Amino acid sequence: MPRVGPRKLDEGAASAAAPVEEKAIRRARKRFARRQWARRWLAWRRVLVAVLVTGAVAGSGWLVLFSSALAISDVSVTGNEVLEPAEVRRAASVPIGEPVSTVNLAAITGRVEALAPVLSADVSRAWPDGVRIVIHEREALAVLERDGIIRGVDEQGVLFRSYPSTPKDMPVFEMGTETDADALAEAAAVVDVLPAGLAAKVVSVRVETIDAISLALDDGRTVFWGSADDSANKAKVIAVLLEQKASTYDVSVPAQPTIRG
Repeated sequence: MPRVGPRKLDEGAASAAAPVEEKAIRRARKRFARRQWARRWLAWRRVLVAVLVTGAVAGSGWLVLFSSALAISDVSVTGNEVLEPAEVRRAASVPIGEPVSTVNLAAITGRVEALAPVLSADVSRAWPDGVRIVIHEREALAVLERDGIIRGVDEQGVLFRSYPSTPKDMPVFEMGTETDADALAEAAAVVDVLPAGLAAKVVSVRVETIDAISLALDDGRTVFWGSADDSANKAKVIAVLLEQKASTYDVSVPAQPTIRG
């Protein structure tokens, strides 16, 4: 049997190892190609995401600012009792057809609050196509007849509504010839702080000036109150004085009350 020399063995081993190395090189090249592709895809994916986000933002902006899909077509009014919804809508002058996102809510609020019966108003967007107006109306605590019309007066002395006749559960303000708006507001402040028991007995409130306010009670007696200052103490004093028989009570200076008749 012929002997195989060392050189022949080396050549055989080399020829056998060649295919293995080629396979390893091909696998390495494939892995490299995949990594390169992954890097390129990651970069393109970021660009694609940025483009999609930009498009979505632009589309949303167009939809909110310019599309008729989000244009004002409805104005709701709640909280009203004295006012009719149509009156509030007319005063509000909400621009129908304008985008909900750009409507001037502060301007609408100012127009609604200019209505005499409105104490305050809350105006907000009602997506997708509306504006919501919630009003808080004034509450009358007394009435005043002016120019043949019976008007309600709130705690701030504001005349804000009319009545067909004098409500039985409210006192009537009687104004002097020189009575101004400040005196009326002062008289309203007096009525607002009267204890419930005393307030129920008041038939009318005579208002001359800020410091000359008197109450006519349902039993014919009169209480000279003065101004609204220190009304809490005045109420305590008059509660005691009314237990004494008299026609006139003066608590304008609660520390020195007087009675007559």
